[in-house]
Amino acid sequence: MKFKHTNRPGFFLGFIDFFTAGLFFLLYMPLGGLQEELDCILGRRTQRYWVAYLLGIPTLFIYTLVWMARIAEELKAKALELEIEGPHTSFRHMFDWNVFGLLLFGPAVATHRFFKTLNGIETEMNKRNGV
Repeated sequence: MKFKHTNRPGFFLGFIDFFTAGLFFLLYMPLGGLQEELDCILGRRTQRYWVAYLLGIPTLFIYTLVWMARIAEELKAKALELEIEGPHTSFRHMFDWNVFGLLLFGPAVATHRFFKTLNGIETEMNKRNGV
């Protein structure tokens, strides 16, 4: 698969998602191709974001946060496998910035690192596939 979106502005996307209470990613994940890219990179069909979002509503979005943090940890493992220089996203980085950094634009910081890692993986995979 050729990855076309290797320069996503993570901080900006995180900022928008924070102020829309996650509704932005409900549209961006499927329409922006992000869900399909995650499936390809991780080598499996990931749970759809809309399912994680709906399950997050009764849990005050803890479920959604843990879902995203687990994806972040899998991306970190992939980045390390591809020998991409860090810093990388991780479960702890995603979780801590979203919980403890909530009042300090923490979600945007976490999303920025998430997309920085994702962009690096996609760029490296494009190189290795001759794209």
